[in-house]
Amino acid sequence: MTASPPAGAVTALRALTRVRMSARSIVPGRQRWEVNLIRGRPALARQTEASLRRTSGIEEASVSPVTGRVLLRHDRTLSPREAARLLHQAVDRALVGLRASAADLLGLAPAPPSHPNGVPETRRVPGPRPAPGTRPARRQGAGGRSGEGPGRWLPKVFAAGGVLAAAVGGGPLLLKLLGRPLITLGLATAATVGVVRQAWRRADRAREQSGESAPRSHALRRIIGNNKRKFGLAATLSALSQLAEMALFALTPSIVLLLAKGGSATLTRMGVIGVTAQLSTLVGAAGLACVAMAGLGYGAGVAWRGVAQDVEDDWRTRTYAHIQHVAPADLEDERVSRVNTVLSEDISQLGVFVGSHMHDVVQMGASLALLVPMFLLLAPQIAWVAFAPVPLVAWLSFRFHERAVAGNALAGEQREQLNSRVTENLHAHTTVKSTVAEEHEIARVGALNRKCSDINRSTGRSAALPPQILRLAGGSALVGTVLLGGRSVLRGELPTAAFGPLIELPGIAMLRLSRLGSVSDQYQRTVTALDRVERLHDLPVEPVDEGRPMPLHEVKGEIELRQVTFAYPGRPPVLRDTSLVIPPGRTTAIVGTTGAGKTTIAKLLMRFHHPERGRMLLDGTDVRTLALPDLRRAIGYVTQEPFLFDATIADNIRYGAFHATEEQLVAAARTAGADEFIDTLPDGYATRVGDRGAALSGGQKQRIALARTILRDPPVVILDEATSAIDNATEATIQQALQVFGQDRTMVVIAHRLSTVQGADRIYVMGRGGLVAEQGTHEELVANGGMYSALWKLQAGQPTPAQPHSPDSTCLPPDAPYR
Repeated sequence: MTASPPAGAVTALRALTRVRMSARSIVPGRQRWEVNLIRGRPALARQTEASLRRTSGIEEASVSPVTGRVLLRHDRTLSPREAARLLHQAVDRALVGLRASAADLLGLAPAPPSHPNGVPETRRVPGPRPAPGTRPARRQGAGGRSGEGPGRWLPKVFAAGGVLAAAVGGGPLLLKLLGRPLITLGLATAATVGVVRQAWRRADRAREQSGESAPRSHALRRIIGNNKRKFGLAATLSALSQLAEMALFALTPSIVLLLAKGGSATLTRMGVIGVTAQLSTLVGAAGLACVAMAGLGYGAGVAWRGVAQDVEDDWRTRTYAHIQHVAPADLEDERVSRVNTVLSEDISQLGVFVGSHMHDVVQMGASLALLVPMFLLLAPQIAWVAFAPVPLVAWLSFRFHERAVAGNALAGEQREQLNSRVTENLHAHTTVKSTVAEEHEIARVGALNRKCSDINRSTGRSAALPPQILRLAGGSALVGTVLLGGRSVLRGELPTAAFGPLIELPGIAMLRLSRLGSVSDQYQRTVTALDRVERLHDLPVEPVDEGRPMPLHEVKGEIELRQVTFAYPGRPPVLRDTSLVIPPGRTTAIVGTTGAGKTTIAKLLMRFHHPERGRMLLDGTDVRTLALPDLRRAIGYVTQEPFLFDATIADNIRYGAFHATEEQLVAAARTAGADEFIDTLPDGYATRVGDRGAALSGGQKQRIALARTILRDPPVVILDEATSAIDNATEATIQQALQVFGQDRTMVVIAHRLSTVQGADRIYVMGRGGLVAEQGTHEELVANGGMYSALWKLQAGQPTPAQPHSPDSTCLPPDAPYR
C-alpha cells in the first residue's frame, strides 16, 4: 500500500488547477503576461520557459518566478491571438508535467490536465463503452479519490498474495535454492541493477519534462579532467579507510567470542597460545584498525577536498576565460544572471559532488566488495541473508529520496513565495504606510506563513520515517545473520572463528547502501550542471589572433559605411543599405529617431556585431580583416550608461590604461570635468564608487567614463549620449575641453540634445532603417527647415507649424519619441 502523502503537498498539487493569466501589454511581435501560479514557483517557470522555446514561431521567452511575468517575442507572421494561445498551451503543458512528476514521486494518482482557462479537462481513456442507458461507474477508491479503485490496487494485492503463498508453500525448496550463494548473488545483483535502472529512467523523464537536454557520456571523466592521479589517490584512501572500519567491526565480535569460549583454536594454530596473548593480539589488531580507519579517513577527506577544489578552480578559470573571449553578439543570447549562475552555482556543484559524494560512492563499493567474498568464502550457506537486503535497501533509498525531493520542492516553492511577498512589502514600505494597508499586508503574509508552516510540518513528519525504515532493514540483516549463523554454528556446519567476523558486516554495508538514492540524485544534478557549463564552452570565441596588425600611430580615423544592412535576431533591419562617410580628424555627429541605428553603427565598427551585407571600413580597410585587439585599441567608446567597477575612482579611470601616471590621470579627469567633484570627496581619487558606481550620480559616472577614454588617448572616439546626464553648464565646460582633446582626432558624437552637436563639423540626421535623411552643419540644417530644424525649434522652445506626415516620410512628427 502506498504511504499517504503530506496534506500540504496535496493542497499544493490541487492548487495547480487554479490558473489566472492577465495581459500586461500586447503589441505585434511581443507580449507581456502575468501568470499567478508562476510567481514563487521556479520549477514551473523553468518548464514554461523551456516549453515556449521549443514552440515553433516563438523566438524568445523569459519567465520570471519572482514576479510571475512572461515576456514573449514571436514571429510577426503569428497573430497576437495565436501567440497568446501558444503561451496558454505552454503553461498548460508545464502544469501537466509538474503535476505528473510530483504526483508520481508522492504516490498520488496524476491529476487531469488543466485547460488554459483554469478549468480541468477530462481525458478519455480507451476502453469498452457502457451499454446504452447505463451510467459509467466512477473509478474511486479509499478516501474518494479517483484513480484509486480496484483497477489500481487489486493487481498489487494479487501479486503480493501470490508471492506470499509461494514463499509459504515452497519454503524448503526456496531455502535450498537460496542456500546456493552464487544463485543468490546473481538474483540480488539483477534485482539491484533493475532498481537502479528504473530510478535512472524516472530521472530521465523528469529531465525531459523540465526541458533539459540529455547528458553526454563519460561525465565523471570530463569532470575530473587532468586530476586523475589525485582522484585515484583519494579513492584509494577512501577504500582503505572503509576496509579498516569493517575490519574493526569484524574484530569486535571475534574478541567477544574469544572471551566466551576461553580461547581461539585458529589463533592457536597460528602460534598465538594462551587467552591473554590471543586477547592482546585481537585487541592490538582492533586498535591498529581503529587508528588506520581514523588516519586514512582524515587523509581521504583532505584528498577529496583537494581534488574538489582543483576541479572547481580549473572549470571556473577555463569557463571564465572562454566567456571573456566570446563574441558580444553570441553572449547577448545568454542572460547575465544565467551565465553568473553557471560560473558560481553549477561549477560549485561539480566540486561538491567530487568532494563529498564520491567519498560515499567509493566506500559503498568497498563495503560491498569486501562483504561478497567474505560471505562466499567463510559462510556460503548463509550468504543469502547478506545479499537479499541489497535490492530492497537500494529501492527504499531511491524511493524515499524521491519523495523527500518532491516534498522539499513543494516546501521550497511555498517558502520562496513567502520570501518574495516579504521582500516586495519591504520595498513597498512607503506605499504600504501611505495607504494605511499595514493590517492587510500582515494578514497576507500571515496566511502565506501558515501555509509554509503546514507544508514544512508535513514534510518533516515524512522525512523522519525513511531513516528508521532503512535502519530497520540494516538491523534485519544483522538479526538474520546472527540467527541463521548461530544455528549453523550450533549444528557444527559453521566454525565459530568464521562466523564472528561476519556478524556486523551486513549492517555496515546496508548503511552505506542507504545513501544510494542521495548519491544518484546528486550525480544527476552534477551531470545537468556539467551540461550547462559545457554549453557555455560551445559558444564561439572571437578570432583575436587573426587579421592584419594596425598600430595606433598609423590610424588616421576615416570611417565609411558602404551599403550596410543589419538586423538584430527576430527584428526588422535597423540599417538597410546605409552609406555614409565620417572624415578623419573631424567631429561628426549622428542624430535621429529612436531605432534609427545610431548606436548600431558604433557596435558594427567595434565588431560587436557583423553586417549582413555591406562593409564597415576604417581607413579604407574592412574592419573584419583587421586584428581585433588593434581595432578596439584604436577606438574609445563611451556609452550613455557606462559601467564602473567596485573600485576606487583612480582605478576606474585607469581601466584599460593601467600604467598611466598620476599626472596623466589627473589631466584626463580635468579634461572630462570630473576633477570638480573628485576634489570635494574626503578620499579624493581613492574614493570607492560601490557596486556599478552606486555611490555616484549619473553625471559623475559619465564624466569618469569620459576621463577613462581620454586617458587611453585613442585616435577614434565615439561618444554615445556620453553627456546626457550632465547639466548644461558642466556640458559647456566639457565641450570646450573636448574641442582641445579632439584636435586632429576623429570624434563621433551620438546625441539626444542638439546643443551637444551644435559645433560638429558635420551632422547626419538618420531616419528609420538607417536612411540618411539630411546632412550638413548645424546652421545649414536649421536653414533647410527639415527634420533637424523642427527638432531644434522644439528643443529650443520655439513653436513649430504643423506639417503633414505620410508613412513614407523620413521627417519626424512633432509628437514622435526622439533619441
